[in-house]
Amino acid sequence: MLPMACTHAGKTMLASAPAVPVPAITNPLVKQRADAQVFRHDDGYYYMTGSVPEYDRLVLRRARTIAGLSDAEERVLWRHQASGPMSGFIWAPELHLMDGRWVMYFAAGPSGGGEDVFRIRTYAVVCDGPDPMTGNWSVLGEFQAPWDSFNLDSTSFVHRGTRYFAWAQREPGIDTNSNLYLAPMASALTLAAKPVRLTVPTLDWEIRGFKVNEAPAVLEKNGKLFMTYSASATDARYCLGLLTADADADIMNPNAWTKSPEPVFTSCPETGVYGPGHNSFTVDEQGRDMLVYHGRDYEQIEGDPLFDPNRHTRVQRLYFHADGTPDLGVPVGNGPLPERFQSSTRPETWLAYEGPRLFTGSAPLPNTQFRSLPNGDGTVRLCPILQRESCLSVAADGGVGLAPMATGYAGAAALFRRVRGPDRDSIRLESAAFPDQALALTPRGLGLAAATDPATVWKLS
Repeated sequence: MLPMACTHAGKTMLASAPAVPVPAITNPLVKQRADAQVFRHDDGYYYMTGSVPEYDRLVLRRARTIAGLSDAEERVLWRHQASGPMSGFIWAPELHLMDGRWVMYFAAGPSGGGEDVFRIRTYAVVCDGPDPMTGNWSVLGEFQAPWDSFNLDSTSFVHRGTRYFAWAQREPGIDTNSNLYLAPMASALTLAAKPVRLTVPTLDWEIRGFKVNEAPAVLEKNGKLFMTYSASATDARYCLGLLTADADADIMNPNAWTKSPEPVFTSCPETGVYGPGHNSFTVDEQGRDMLVYHGRDYEQIEGDPLFDPNRHTRVQRLYFHADGTPDLGVPVGNGPLPERFQSSTRPETWLAYEGPRLFTGSAPLPNTQFRSLPNGDGTVRLCPILQRESCLSVAADGGVGLAPMATGYAGAAALFRRVRGPDRDSIRLESAAFPDQALALTPRGLGLAAATDPATVWKLS
């Protein structure tokens, strides 16, 4: 492969075609907000809350787009009390509209130091008006848990007309830090039936540092009910597990749920994200499923991970396996959201890579994800998420492969223009080095073809 001399921008037949913008969402979405919850309400706004590094207050922000949450104004709804059971750490808030009232659940403990600060229980505050950003918030009370023991990370969801409560708690007689429980709700603070225990941390990846199952999040999709949860210590060992039940099953029967034997989302040195966990689910502006979670940019932590402030809120597309189960892939790393490029002429054929080899075909999800990095002149570099220092580059003979960005391949050979395809969800990647040529699946494999060739059209996902 040889670097090509720079070609004057704009002198191609596709220059007048609409450009396809780089995805607006950039990770991290919001810095220093852990345990993030993002959801789209029927008023058209996205709402976001999460733990602040000081663990001293409940916050909320909203925006018309997910990307807009990055710099949206944040309101403090409530601060921990001067003394008493809610005067210490404030953790893991979640906002829900229940029976016409905005309710925010959170975990709190007393101040004063020592082991007593970890006497964590679940509480709720309630808003006195229809707008959670402008209304006044006051304490509603304490969740009436089945045992007077450590409990946190509450969520609520409606399934088949019944509202349920899911949470993490230490159960007397079980040697773990926390297990997951589920029950129907009678009110915002009380249960309508005896809870069931869904999972206890027993697998090796659930008990690293601490024996933890916590932070349940629920998604109904493809005839199934999925519950993700976080496991192990909150450093780089933190990860997500998955429970699955048929949507029509009796979800109060623990046997209706199946635990995945391996974690479904873990630290990824290749993308530079460590300790991904405490997730929630939302949809983007097009209605596509999105995964929300927190993670750090580094592995090594000085002191207690609890007091490291740099768990940042991140989002990425949520995909699904052929059997309908979630495929979370890997935490995609910092920068614009990556995309997948599927051939419009050969279904189930993707632009993909394995190590230094670039090819078209099928591959694990992370090996089909590429990030468009703007060059400042309307062109981009296409970078595989697992190889952050490499990008696509065109050789003198029109072949396309991966090359280090730090070499001479940073010239026009590594630059492409994102040009609109025949429909909204398709794209052409026009070479900046070869006018009127675009990335294509050719009879010889991946290369360039005339920009009018149907083989140059890629479906975005």
